[in-house]
Amino acid sequence: MSKQPSGRLEGPEYLRGNVDAWQQEAPSYVAAAEHAWASDEPYWGIWRIPESSARLLPDDMSGLRCIELGCGTAYVSAWMCRRGAQVIAIDPTPAQLETARGLKREHGLDFSIEEAFAESIPYPDESFDFAISEYGAALWSDPYRWIPEAARLLKPNGQLVFLTNSALMVMCAPDFESEGPLGTRLLRPYFGMHRTVWPDSPGQTEFHLSHGDWIALLRANDLIVERLLELQAPPGSTTRYPWANPEWATRWPTEEAWCVRKT
Repeated sequence: MSKQPSGRLEGPEYLRGNVDAWQQEAPSYVAAAEHAWASDEPYWGIWRIPESSARLLPDDMSGLRCIELGCGTAYVSAWMCRRGAQVIAIDPTPAQLETARGLKREHGLDFSIEEAFAESIPYPDESFDFAISEYGAALWSDPYRWIPEAARLLKPNGQLVFLTNSALMVMCAPDFESEGPLGTRLLRPYFGMHRTVWPDSPGQTEFHLSHGDWIALLRANDLIVERLLELQAPPGSTTRYPWANPEWATRWPTEEAWCVRKT
């Protein structure tokens, strides 16, 4: 794969702002990356839901050709590699990939880590059996760009799994973290949801869709929903994110995971 030099990565107009933000944030995620790479069991999202409960990965991935879209520090790719998958991990943020490559050497795993962005991936049609994004592309890439690209990359009957914030969380989150964590008031509309720019995070762009819009987009790209998991925080959960309210998250989903398959 031909890689573009750091600092000259081309792509959608929002990409540069998101990459710049993650370049700055990358050092604060090293400890979490080390913990995830060392974990015997995968876990998901901000509440660390165990894989034994969520079941987002096939138990045996031997021989499956897999891609992680927006891998960050690539711990999900490490989990897939340990299950026997042939893995390619892609992300546009050099500092995150530096952490990922260091941990790959430390753990002695063999998979490819490449600088690229999920909206345009230089691999042929029908190259992969399985694609996944835990946040990554699912949050930071325009779904009207990355979902068609993921569908193009999947073989017939291939599976896509992605985990991101729930629409309800986005509607209930204050504009500023200083205003406190998630509350019980709807602060922004559900209809027309697409781009979200938080005043606390200038230059960054997130993407969220309503459930109806997700289903319409997936169906338009020959992707059929098999499961939608609305993730509930276990009692006593804690998280590093100040906006997340553990009590709120035991009553309403802060995150959701979609499991879809290409027809």
